[in-house]
Order: sequence, then C-alpha cells, then structure tokens
Amino acid sequence: MEYRPQGVCSQKINFDIVDHKVRNVSFVGGCNGNLQGISRLIEGMDVDEAISRIEGIRCGFKSTSCPDQLSRALKEAVGK
Repeated sequence: MEYRPQGVCSQKINFDIVDHKVRNVSFVGGCNGNLQGISRLIEGMDVDEAISRIEGIRCGFKSTSCPDQLSRALKEAVGK
C-alpha cells in the first residue's frame, strides 16, 4: 500500500500487510536513520500491535509524527 502522510517531513509511506503482519515498510523523505529503525522494528509485527506501539507519537511541536502517520496508514489499510 502507498500512503501520503500529512504534517510530517516524509512524503510517502509504502508497506504491505501479509497475514495481518506488517511487511516491507519504507518511507520517502523524513529522517532516514530513524525511519529505517522504525521500519525494521515493526517488520513482521502484528498490525494491531504495531498500531498500539506507534500511535500518538509526536514530533517536536507537531501534533503527529512519521510513526503516528504510519499507524494511521495501517488503520486505513485494515479498515479501522
């Protein structure tokens, strides 16, 4: 799936969901090292577990973050 985040530095989030597991997460733009870390940490994680761990994270004074935007994308993908 491709998701266009809002209110953050990254311009695009790509990922797959296979058997309710998060796979192949990649970000275009944003803080490269941090986003690679997040992508690797949630690789293979159950979608609901990933959402619960990254939802609501804020970046500085922003009301959202790249991880929070990923949680929104995951929710959209599974119809939550």
